[in-house]
Amino acid sequence: MAKKVSKNARVAQRAANAGSGKDHVKVVKAVKDPVTGKYTYKQMIVHKDKVKDFFADVK
Repeated sequence: MAKKVSKNARVAQRAANAGSGKDHVKVVKAVKDPVTGKYTYKQMIVHKDKVKDFFADVK
């Protein structure tokens, strides 16, 4: 039988994993093709701090 882990232990473990995936987000940008006029979607997983840089890019 597994032992139950206390809430305080889980909080400490979460703080130790501060650089985990919770700091990343998936962003989607519509990019128009100049030749055909159709839209394609560019998807990336970036850090929360880099989201504005992703949308500031022209292409």
